[in-house]
Amino acid sequence: MTRWGMAIDTDRCTGCGACAVACHAENNIQTVGEEEAGKGRAMHWMRIERYYEGVFPDVKVRFQPVLCQHCAHAPCEPVCPVYATYRTPEGLNAMVYSRCIGTRYCANNCPYTARYFNWFSPEFPAPLERQLNPDVSVRPAGVMEKCTFCVQRIQDVQDVAQTEDRPVRDGEIRTACSQSCPAQAITFGDLDDPSSLVAQLGRTERATHLLEDLSTEPSVTYLRGGR
Repeated sequence: MTRWGMAIDTDRCTGCGACAVACHAENNIQTVGEEEAGKGRAMHWMRIERYYEGVFPDVKVRFQPVLCQHCAHAPCEPVCPVYATYRTPEGLNAMVYSRCIGTRYCANNCPYTARYFNWFSPEFPAPLERQLNPDVSVRPAGVMEKCTFCVQRIQDVQDVAQTEDRPVRDGEIRTACSQSCPAQAITFGDLDDPSSLVAQLGRTERATHLLEDLSTEPSVTYLRGGR
């Protein structure tokens, strides 16, 4: 079996935001503008959280990219009345946008605030429609959106591997955020493969998870920064 996961090294992250921009471009996420963002209607499947570590004057700024954690026990799934969100056999918290009726129960139940409601029908005036990724749907107004671990990229690599009659190689699949990170702080791979880099990073002493006490069992591992 395969269980996709991610490791993010907060000691390497510089907070540049390249991952968030790449996520926007890859997944056809609309830009809502400053006014709507001020109303809490921002559309970022991935955001950079900032926090401070240490005591003044010896204070360090740390950055932490936050996205859907793809939990094994996801709080968002059991509250969906139409089963629009579910867990796939490969460990993804998937979304069926055509089922979603926009109740926002999933967003209210997500402790990571990683789901976003699409308030308006997306607009891409010419020639901006040419930038859209043909492998990703453009979601209509009234549905919930979130990170999918770039499932379209996963599927593409799996199709190639199947055609060549071989397994997917470790590191062969790269999400938009991991590919664009200049500091190489993001690693993606199969958590069920003990030899994969992402699984090895998850076994180090620096490995931690967001809100571990909730027992959601996230598939995203954060590597703590050095002291």
